[in-house]
Amino acid sequence: MASQNEVLFAKDSVYIHINVQDTKDKDAHIAGRVYLMKKPEGNFIEWKAEECLSHDIQNDEWDVIGSVGFRNDRDSECVSMNAKMDARRKYNISFDVLDLKSFKRNAPNHSWAYIIFILKDGTTFPALHFHNGGSKALLKELETFIHIRRSPNDQRLFIVHDHDPEMLSKSFNELSIFSDSSSAYVQKFMKDPYTATMGGFSKVTNFLRDNFMAPENLTRPQSEMAEFLHEDIPGMEISNLDEPGFEMVTKTKLPPRPVVKRSEHLELAKWNSFFDSDGTISQVEEVKEIIFRGGVDPAIRSEVWKFLLGFYDWDSTTKKRQEQRKRKVDDYFRMKLQWKTISSEQERRFTLLKERRGLIDKDVMRTDRTHKFFSGDKNPNLQVLYDILMTYCMYNFDLGYVQGMSDILAPILVVMENEVDAFWCFAGAMERVCHNFEMDQNGMKVQLSQIHKLMQVYDPELCAYLESHDSGNFYFCFRWILIMFKREFHFHEIQRLWEVIWTDLPCQNFHLIISLAILDSEKSTLMENKFGFTEILKHINDISLSIPLDDTLCKAEGIFLQLKEFKKLPKAVKEVLGLLPVPVSQSMENSVFIGSASNTDVKSQDSASRVDTPQLMGGISSSSSISVNGSRSSHSLGGKQNSIIDEGSKILT
Repeated sequence: MASQNEVLFAKDSVYIHINVQDTKDKDAHIAGRVYLMKKPEGNFIEWKAEECLSHDIQNDEWDVIGSVGFRNDRDSECVSMNAKMDARRKYNISFDVLDLKSFKRNAPNHSWAYIIFILKDGTTFPALHFHNGGSKALLKELETFIHIRRSPNDQRLFIVHDHDPEMLSKSFNELSIFSDSSSAYVQKFMKDPYTATMGGFSKVTNFLRDNFMAPENLTRPQSEMAEFLHEDIPGMEISNLDEPGFEMVTKTKLPPRPVVKRSEHLELAKWNSFFDSDGTISQVEEVKEIIFRGGVDPAIRSEVWKFLLGFYDWDSTTKKRQEQRKRKVDDYFRMKLQWKTISSEQERRFTLLKERRGLIDKDVMRTDRTHKFFSGDKNPNLQVLYDILMTYCMYNFDLGYVQGMSDILAPILVVMENEVDAFWCFAGAMERVCHNFEMDQNGMKVQLSQIHKLMQVYDPELCAYLESHDSGNFYFCFRWILIMFKREFHFHEIQRLWEVIWTDLPCQNFHLIISLAILDSEKSTLMENKFGFTEILKHINDISLSIPLDDTLCKAEGIFLQLKEFKKLPKAVKEVLGLLPVPVSQSMENSVFIGSASNTDVKSQDSASRVDTPQLMGGISSSSSISVNGSRSSHSLGGKQNSIIDEGSKILT
C-alpha cells in the first residue's frame, strides 16, 4: 500500500460468499481482509481478497468495485495474473465513508456476523462475513467519522446521519415556509390554500424530525415529541414524504401475520408411498402440499418435475406414462428434424428463423457458464441447450425465441440431464410464463399493475413512497417476474423456489406475493435512505443472490394469509389471488402466468402443430396510466421508466 495511506483498522478472515453453483466447492467463500484507511482524498472502507494482497503490496492500483463501477488495473503485471486471481479481484471493495448511506448488520445467532454496506447512489455491496469476529470493532472505528442511528423499523438497519450543526440554528423564517414575501407561496396559496398550508406543515414536520428527533438531539420521549409535532393540527397525521403538497397516507389494518414455518422436503420413500398398484398417484393435493412446504429431494426431482410440468398427467398409470413418453420422444425428434434439415439456401429466405438462430447462438454462450454443467468451451451440454431452444421455435412458431428463455431452460436441463425430458418440461414451464415473452409485453404490464394493486392494500405507505419517487410502476420488479426470480437466487435455490411455485399453492399468482415479501424486507432500506428511482433500481438489482429463500417464502405465505383474512379485501385483489370465482369472460385477464398452468396440460403435437397462446385481454397499453380504484395514477407504465419492450433485453444483460 502506498506510504501516504494510514491503516486505521484491519481484520483478517472476512469472507465474501459467492455463487459458484456447487455448494461443496470451498471457493464459495472468498477469504479476504477488511480495512478502514485514511488516504489523502478521504477515509475509505476497503476489502481485498487474500490472494490479491501480496500482488497489491507492490501494485497500489486496486481493481475495485466502487460507486462508479470497475476500474482496470493499469500495471502491466496484471497481464500475467492467473485466471483465479483475476476472477476474485472483481469482488474487491473500496468506497469513501462519506458516500455511505446505511448498512445492515445481522446478529450472529447460528452463523457469522455480516455487514452489508449501502451507498448513497443505491450501490449495495456483497455481504462481508466476519468468520473470526471484528464487525463491532470496525463499526466502532467507523463512528469516529460518521453519525450512525439504528432504524426504528428494522433492527438490522443502521442509517448514516448527515449531521450539520448549522441546521439546528435555522429559524422557521429561514425555511421560507409562510413568508409573505414569497410570491411563489402566495400564488400557490391563492390557487390551492389547503394543499399549500398542509405542505408548509409537512416541511415543519420534516425539519423537526430530521434535526430535533435525531438520536443525539432527542431529549424528550418520542411519544411527547410526536404529540408536539401534531398539536397544531389535532387529529391530523402529516405525511413525511419529501414532495410538494400534502398526501394523507393511511395504513391498512390487516390481521396479525401468522407465524409460518417450512417443513422437510419430499423424500423418495414418501414419494413412492403415494403410488397405488397401477402406478397412479393417490392424494395429489397432499403431494403438492409437501412440495410447497419443503420442496423436493434432488434425488427424485427429475421424476417429480415431470408431473408438476405436465410431462405426465397426475392421474396417469404406469402403462399410460410409458405410452406418453414414447409419443413425446417421437414428436420431439420429428420437430428437431424440421430445423436440422433446412438448407442454407432455404434459411437465406427464412429471415425469422435466421434471426432466432442468431439470438439463441448468443444466449447459449452466456447462460450459466459458471455452473459446472455448462462450463468449458467444448461442453456438449451447450449443444443440447441450443438444440432444445431451436426445436422449441418449431414447436411454438408464434413465440419462437426471446431473450431470457434460456434462463428458464438451463435449470430444467440440469435436473433432467436428458434432451427429450428437458424439452417437454421446458415447454410445460413456458406454458406458465409464455405471456411474459410476447412482443407487446402485455403479460408483464398486467402483472406489474397487479403488484401495485396488492401493495396498495398490503402496505399503502410503501406504495405511496414508491409512487412519489417515480417507481409506482414497479418497473424494478421486471426481471423478477420475467424469468421467475432466476437471477435473484442461487442456482440450487431457484430449483426449489420453482417447484414451490409450480404447486399452485397457496393461491394463484403466489409469485406476486413473493415480490411483496422481498419489498417488505427492503422497505426500511428504501425509505429511510430516501432512495429515488435510480437508487431503488440499483439497490434492487444489487440484492441479487443475497435474498434468504426460506425467510422470504415464510413471509410471503404469511402475507397471503393476512390478505385472505382481511374482511375488507378489495374485489380486484381477490381476483388477482384467485379468492373469487373468475367468470369465463375474464379468465384470460386474470390468468396465472407463473403461479398456475391454468389447468392446461402440455399435449404432444405433430410436426405441423404449435402452441396457440390466447390473446390476453384487459391489459394496459404502454402509453396508458395504471388505473387503480377508479383513479388514474400519474406514474404510468409509459414514459421514461417504461420502455419495457425496448429495455426488457437490457435488464437481462
